[in-house]
Order: sequence, then C-alpha cells, then structure tokens
Amino acid sequence: MVNVSALSLLCVMRRRWPRGLQLRSSIVATIVWGLASFAVSQPPFAADGPGKVQVAAPAFAYVTSQLDGALSIVQLAGMKTVATIPLTGKPAGVGVSPDGAHVYVTAPDGKVVHVVDAKARALLASKTVGEGPLGIAVHPIDGRVFVADWYLNRIDVLAPITLAPLGRVMVGQSPSGLAVTPDGRWLLSADRDSNAVSVVSVETLKLVDTIEVGKRPFGVTISEDGTRAYTANVKGDSVSVIDLIKRERIQDIGVGLRPYAVALAGGRAFVTDQYAETVSVVDLKDATVEAKIAVGAYPEGIIADPDGRFVYVASWDDNLLQKIEVATLKVVGEALMPDGPRAFGLFLGPDVSAAD
Repeated sequence: MVNVSALSLLCVMRRRWPRGLQLRSSIVATIVWGLASFAVSQPPFAADGPGKVQVAAPAFAYVTSQLDGALSIVQLAGMKTVATIPLTGKPAGVGVSPDGAHVYVTAPDGKVVHVVDAKARALLASKTVGEGPLGIAVHPIDGRVFVADWYLNRIDVLAPITLAPLGRVMVGQSPSGLAVTPDGRWLLSADRDSNAVSVVSVETLKLVDTIEVGKRPFGVTISEDGTRAYTANVKGDSVSVIDLIKRERIQDIGVGLRPYAVALAGGRAFVTDQYAETVSVVDLKDATVEAKIAVGAYPEGIIADPDGRFVYVASWDDNLLQKIEVATLKVVGEALMPDGPRAFGLFLGPDVSAAD
C-alpha cells in the first residue's frame, strides 16, 4: 500500500518529487516473475584484480530534465550541450553502464525505464517497470540494472540493454536513491519513508540488513573503498554516515535545508541543499561544514569525477548544470539545461565515440 500521509507531505515540498505523479486509489497487483538466470562471460571493460574495474575518464554528463522530458548530453571540457534526446514519462533517475555505451533513465510518470545508446545519442529501447521507477544504479562489473520502485517498495533487477526481468527484492517504504559497492557485492537503498537504508546481497538478491539513518533519506553515496556510505536526509537537514563493515550509523552531520544527494571528493562530502540554494562542503575527517558554495536555485543531482578535481551539480529552478572546482570550491563553468534538471544518480560517462 502507498503511505498516503508521507507521500502527500512530500508532494507539497516546493514543486518537488513526485512531480506529475498522481496518488492512485489502488496499486495494480504485483506480477509474479520467475527468476531468470543471468551470466556474463566477459565484462565489456578492463578488470584490474577481483572486483576492480578500470573505468575510463568521464567526458560527458547525462542530465535528465523532468519537466521538459529530455536527456541532455553535456561535454564536460567546455560545458557544452552536444545532444538533447526527448524522453517520455518525466525522466528523473540516471545511470551509466560500466563501459559507458548505454545510459539508463527512469521515467516515473510513464512507469518506464529508457535505454539510450551513448554512441549514437539516440533512444534504443523503453520498457514498462513497476508503478513508479525512480532511483537507479548499474552494477559496476556485470552491468545489471537496479531500479527502485517508489510505490511498490521494491527493487527490480533487470538485464543490461534488454531490461529483461531477472528478479526483485522487497525493501523499505518509498525507496529512492540506490548505490552498489565498488566490489559489486552489496546494493544499498535509501528508503525515504522508513528512515532507513536497506542492504541487499547482489549475489542472492536478498535483504540482509536494515540500518536506521536520519529523517527521510533520499540520495545515498558509497565511498571509493566501499567502507562508508552517506545519505542525504531531506527532513533531517543532515547527512548520515554509515560504517558498511559494521553496518551501523556512525553519526549525523548537519548541513543546509533539504539535502538531496551527496558527492565525495578529496576527503569531503559535497551536499546539495535544495532550500538553501547551496552546496555544503563537509570535511569528513572532523565532520564539520567548512564551506557553503552558492549554486543555482534548488540544486538536486550531484556527482564528483573519479579523480576528484570537479563536482557537477544540477539546479532544478534555474535550469543549470554547474561545474565546481574542488581545489578552490568555486563554480568554474555552467551549461543551460531544459526545464527541471534532476540528474538523480551517477550521471557521468566516458567518450564512446571511437568505440567499435
């Protein structure tokens, strides 16, 4: 069942999610799927030891604009939009395949997940998934796609490219952000209306633990070494720090109003504060906010590039993608986006134009 009071509260949060989604009087009964077998004979990228992947440097940002129904491809070097792809269903969440060849986009209003060919810069396929697909994550090794269903309190597991169903797992209420540990063993789900993070075994697709965090977690981000996770708690105005080894919350760090998502770079957490129109910069060593960077109105999606030089943030109300230099904590570039950019997820990808 949908949590009516929690969803209604969320709907009135200053034009925010779930924008365009209407509360249904009933939820269509869940279709029973058989678990399909899935194997990948060889990953489409270079491996460097067990569970480690050599990922190409990002060259593009893939930014969803929910109100205009578009996916923008932005060249990071010059912050220039090189393509805009129309997508139905109010696109929101975004993830990129390990080799960068495919971009996966959730569209909750249309109950679909889209697959975009990154090289051709064109829509490849669309598939109906659940009742309200929102958060999305892609397995860093085998490429499986994980989709959080806001209404059905579950995560759907889909095959790469074809999006054939491989299984599902029930989690807490209103699952939002998803993240997979770098070794590919664990999937985390920020369950907004349960004030918790679910820990799922990727191998067995079973819920193995639930970790209490701050009020209304939305985005969740995992550290490069896989030992810590960070949730942005939209009602707690805080970031919860999770020890993934002990599977427990260590502390909450106060940030700006209505934090949405977290990026990690240079020993810091960069947190989008929706109501404050800032990015809070948290020194993770002493758990203090060392700076607040003024950005566009209503910042939401945020990500750091792998080398930690830049952080990219999408601001919904000002229709901007902005580039922050980590060394100086200054905005050093921006690109104008279609209406309502969210970029909820890991939205950077490499240049695949020369790929076979």
